[in-house]
Amino acid sequence: MKRLYISMGILVLCHVHAQKVSWQKNIDSNTQDFLSGLAVTIDGQYLVSGSSIQKDQNPGSNQNNGYDYHILKLDQQGQKVWERYFSGNRHDYLSSTISTQEGGFLLAGTSYSSSALDKKDKGNGSSDIWVIKIDENGEEEWQQTIGTRYNEEARSVTQTTDQGYIVAGSTNHPTLRQAQGKGYGSKDVLVTKMDKNGKVIGQLIMGGKGLDEVEKVIPTKDGGVLMGIYSRSGAVTNEELKIKNEDASTPLGMTGEGPITTNYQPKTTDNHGEGDYWIVKLDKNMNVQWEKNFGGSEDDHVRTMALTDSGYIIGGESRSQTSGNKRAKLEEGTDLWVLALDEDGNEQWQQSYNFRNRDVLMSLNEIKGQREKNQDGTKGFLIGGYTQSEGKVEKNDETFWMLYIDRNGKEVWRKYVEGREKKKEERLTSALLNRDGSYILAGTSAEELGKENWKVVKLLDSDVEDLMENKDIRIYPNPVKDYCYVEIRLDFESADIYLYDMTGKVIQQSQTKNKVTKVDTSRLPQGVYIIKANIPTQKNKNLTTKIVKE
Repeated sequence: MKRLYISMGILVLCHVHAQKVSWQKNIDSNTQDFLSGLAVTIDGQYLVSGSSIQKDQNPGSNQNNGYDYHILKLDQQGQKVWERYFSGNRHDYLSSTISTQEGGFLLAGTSYSSSALDKKDKGNGSSDIWVIKIDENGEEEWQQTIGTRYNEEARSVTQTTDQGYIVAGSTNHPTLRQAQGKGYGSKDVLVTKMDKNGKVIGQLIMGGKGLDEVEKVIPTKDGGVLMGIYSRSGAVTNEELKIKNEDASTPLGMTGEGPITTNYQPKTTDNHGEGDYWIVKLDKNMNVQWEKNFGGSEDDHVRTMALTDSGYIIGGESRSQTSGNKRAKLEEGTDLWVLALDEDGNEQWQQSYNFRNRDVLMSLNEIKGQREKNQDGTKGFLIGGYTQSEGKVEKNDETFWMLYIDRNGKEVWRKYVEGREKKKEERLTSALLNRDGSYILAGTSAEELGKENWKVVKLLDSDVEDLMENKDIRIYPNPVKDYCYVEIRLDFESADIYLYDMTGKVIQQSQTKNKVTKVDTSRLPQGVYIIKANIPTQKNKNLTTKIVKE
């Protein structure tokens, strides 16, 4: 399993006045637990996910003794709401979790289990992709096993605009590699499209002559997806593959429902160096719209991506000097390398940033708001990550940092977060920016290897909060169908929320202590309504906005 090391402890910024810890949650364990990710729920809560060996097993039970999917929901104050495990009869590793548009979650990971315990479908090969859809209370709605008789693993999952899902992972299926002894490499990208109920409706294998490993997949505005792939492959030509048209689509994949027709797309762009950013845009029908390679003569590793008002922002790490199509200079060790692309994949700008030694990028967020000439759109980008020393431990080794750049890549400010109460084994796994301007950091902490606890920290930073859109009340989604969420962006102890029709009649009333509150609109007729939040502790301040019921 991949691990990223950092000192977490109680997180404190060097400039104490600007930053504080809102809360910290420690989840105890007596085994070597793997924390794989974080997700902010639609109602402002948090889902922490990973893989654990359950410690409270009944003697003589049929419980799995290997790793299980392990998820934990925390409320806005960091208190546990619920905890769930999903088990097969062998090891199952959860690698990617997202919040869904309707308020639930999708879990995707790699399973070595057959049909037993919570796993309903038999295994197809040595390892398969195991996808589970759960509701907001952690109860299973459906599950799907995807794989061939070879090895598959999940890497990233996202929800598309049609409420379906894209699961991106890898396969070592040899079909195209066997064509004329050439073709796809040691690991190829496997992309599976499912509808909102988990039915597989398409599958695609992409790759070149070497190793291609997807790192991130995000939804695009047109219903497709953008994939960030770490590629160590050269291009594959049609002449090399010599695949007949009738052989280009073969039922190789399997799910619990039967065989899947799998399409193939060889990599058509060559690498510039050892490893490149390979960026691929798929339309809503899983067709490749464009693909681009970005890199220098050494190793360049893409990590994450985000949408902007004019295209995409791509971030990762680079060991390359100016070469290939990399124009940004390398300062020391491994630098951050960020590119902005338009919607057709054409480069808008590129920049590199250095903190020290080996810099690792963990999160990249678009900051929206009003920019020059009173235009609304992308104002800038907030980047989070950490730095490791090369070969020796130094005083400031493995500290978390934040970097804010404007929409053109120019650095505005940077800051470090120092760790205290460091234990012997500390690892930062995930970092994400919340809607309220807080940063959520998650990792593991242990006095000795093999007994890692999960640690989640909510970090408040006044400089980050100042970047966020200044709206005291926000409703989403809007227009609404069955429910909406009311987000109050003020400090308060309690608030009264009222829902009015256009005649001024109160239809619903509730009290909340949370910054995000769910409002049921399922029984409302179509039309326009008013939501008002009254905050008694702020001189009865009233926040008012409209919603549209479809």
